[in-house]
Amino acid sequence: MRKVLTAAVLAGAVLVSACNTVGGVGKDVSSAGDAVAGAADKNK
Repeated sequence: MRKVLTAAVLAGAVLVSACNTVGGVGKDVSSAGDAVAGAADKNK
């Protein structure tokens, strides 16, 4: 589970660094949160 969470955080960091607008940051943070939530649900 730790590897999945680490991968999700790194992917989120890449997505956040790639966006140019405040709206883009919101979308990137939301998608990173969805990835973490999906990983958590998968490992229940």
